[in-house]
Amino acid sequence: MQISIGLAGATPAATVADVASAAENAGLRALWLNETPGVDSLATLAAAAAATERLLLGVGVIPLDRASPESIAERVERAALPLERLILGVGSGGASHAAAVVEAGVRSLRDLVAAPIVVGGLGPRVRRVGAELGDGVLLNWLPPSAAAEARDEALAQAESAGRPRPRVALYARTAVDAAAHPALVAEAERYAAFPGYAANFARIGHGPLDGSILATDAASLRARIAEYDGAVDELVLRAVTTTNAPAEIRRIITPLAP
Repeated sequence: MQISIGLAGATPAATVADVASAAENAGLRALWLNETPGVDSLATLAAAAAATERLLLGVGVIPLDRASPESIAERVERAALPLERLILGVGSGGASHAAAVVEAGVRSLRDLVAAPIVVGGLGPRVRRVGAELGDGVLLNWLPPSAAAEARDEALAQAESAGRPRPRVALYARTAVDAAAHPALVAEAERYAAFPGYAANFARIGHGPLDGSILATDAASLRARIAEYDGAVDELVLRAVTTTNAPAEIRRIITPLAP
């Protein structure tokens, strides 16, 4: 299992560059930014690209109910991101007929952007698109057991469709300072109140905190990470801190260096 770091898409570019450099030096696989309304995570990833040489650059995920494949391709080109390092994550957002929207979007993006495409989705129908048409699946808010089940499902779907093995990654909200635990809990409660997420948590029998890492020091962080080993190909530690300062985020990264 490889480890990556994840930040909020609204994180300032200077902080993203600092964290990206620290992540590359620690041997992490990628830096991921999420995308929220009014935020262009692809543009912010350009700061990470400029500060690094090898680190992969992921966006997870751009909602296809708000962004057309053509507009996404234009943003990739405008950001001048190195395509050999880009991981383009897309999802359905709030679209009805979510799987159909994502399937159409992935098919179009295949012709527009020469970068791996991963699909973020709560339900099995959307995740199937990532397994059968994309290059991977991005999971969210899952404990190790549920993540392993989703991974096995994706691998079986890809094999049945005659597709290469998809890469399965998982976002896990992570705090290593007790002072940041309330912020993580608040974020978990906010997601639990969204109808789509609430239905998914009820379906899998786990709440959002079951798929979170609340550590207090380097040892407890490594122990919690170890619980996911073998469950997914990549664990994205979505940093939750008190002020989002680079030094606080580096507290998550530093214990991971060899």
